[in-house]
Amino acid sequence: MLTHVMPSLLAALAVPGFDNPLGVRDVRAACVLLVDGLGWAQLREHAVDAPFLSSLAEDSEPLVAGFPATTATSLASLATGQPAGVHGIVSYSFALPGIGLLDTLTWTASDDDTQIDLRERVLPEQVQPTVTMLERATHAGVDVTCVVPPRHEHSGLSRAVLRGGDFRAARALGELAAAVLATLAKPHPALCYAYLGDLDGLGHAHGPGSLEWRLHLSTVDHLVSTLAERMPPGSVLTITSDHGMIDVPGDCRVDVDTHPVLREGVRYLAGDVRARHVYTQPGAAADVLAAWQEVLGPRAWVLSRDQATEAGWFGPVTGRVRPRIGDVVTASCGHHGIVRSHAEPNVTAMVAHHGSFAPAEQHVLFLTSYR
Repeated sequence: MLTHVMPSLLAALAVPGFDNPLGVRDVRAACVLLVDGLGWAQLREHAVDAPFLSSLAEDSEPLVAGFPATTATSLASLATGQPAGVHGIVSYSFALPGIGLLDTLTWTASDDDTQIDLRERVLPEQVQPTVTMLERATHAGVDVTCVVPPRHEHSGLSRAVLRGGDFRAARALGELAAAVLATLAKPHPALCYAYLGDLDGLGHAHGPGSLEWRLHLSTVDHLVSTLAERMPPGSVLTITSDHGMIDVPGDCRVDVDTHPVLREGVRYLAGDVRARHVYTQPGAAADVLAAWQEVLGPRAWVLSRDQATEAGWFGPVTGRVRPRIGDVVTASCGHHGIVRSHAEPNVTAMVAHHGSFAPAEQHVLFLTSYR
């Protein structure tokens, strides 16, 4: 599971209290490099474009991201070692009781078409109060650095799930590589988290396997090879990802905004195209569940909140988190997806999506290179 990555790295750094289920060797310094959107299947299908990463994959097995397979949820699972039902980031957007629909990527809320900046009104540390692995590492004396794009440095999501380390803003790959190498070269135990996001954007826009995507994958491969070659002895570079991706063709899309039956009794629709949370008007949950099951049929699993929880979709679910899960939850099958052409035109225009249970979405990297 993706939740094993950080505990295993902290165990490798000799931080007490952590198991090492992934078998990471003892090291003095470690970097976890997260390549957003690079699933196991996509790497294996395009090995020729990423020879170094593919060579590491020969001696590796994929991890499972967890549901929903989306960036905000996976980052929270990576950083806390807990599933969504515990850390509470149950999708990139979800209903926060008493607030409205929270978008964790922008840390804004919308209620009746009014958008509110939540960073001071609802503290990220309250939305996700679980102690992070980075906080635990810092308290144990490990030097922790997070290397992220400038827009992530003070974001609500970073505060919610990556707090505990010193942030370094990287505007380009050269700055990211230099910051990673500087952290690994420190004379005391050090942990670096670094994030690469552009491959995900190209996958959404053009599809995984497109020329644009493959050319950028080659750039990522060269960066990883350079880091592995230049990092100091006693280090491990771990490459992981938050989710894979799958094409959703036009004839596989159900558009809620042009389907009146799917809007009846619905207050909010949140989450990803392939993993939706449906929040209903009071008393309408049973009717909405029945309508969505009838319309979607075999194109998606459509469960009530109780059913999804009992099925273990979100792992163990705490009382704090339970109200954030939709009254109805969907997970798309095959190449299907649920879009909103009017409310989410940019998302609807995307070629590929993620979030559900397909191996192409769920299976992510865990690659290691030692010096």
